[in-house]
Amino acid sequence: MENSYTPGKHLLLDLYQAIHLTDKNVIEQALLQAADACNAKVLQKNFHSFGVGQGITGMLLLAESHISIHTWPESHFAAVDIFMCGNCDPALAIEPIKKFLCPQSIDVREFDRGTSLNKPSSTDKSI
Repeated sequence: MENSYTPGKHLLLDLYQAIHLTDKNVIEQALLQAADACNAKVLQKNFHSFGVGQGITGMLLLAESHISIHTWPESHFAAVDIFMCGNCDPALAIEPIKKFLCPQSIDVREFDRGTSLNKPSSTDKSI
């Protein structure tokens, strides 16, 4: 019987026609509420503005992994990366992010990480 264990789920979000992409406080609150919605524990946070009217890059370091964001206000675009392990469901982070950044559309890609942990390697002699 194959083990279906994976260490975590990784979501990549592309937010189109989003707002507040130059507002460091709004972006920080969006990510903090996203982490809270997943019951994730924030260990550290760091957000950087590239200047007035410029983009923001930010990250929450979580006990369960991370949430990061990079914004391009000139294109009304943001890229968000949500990786969580354990019992946290990264999909629960989507609604708070949408609430704060109000994208007109969002593309979500989901990946199970570590899927090869369940497959015998070429050096594994067990059957």
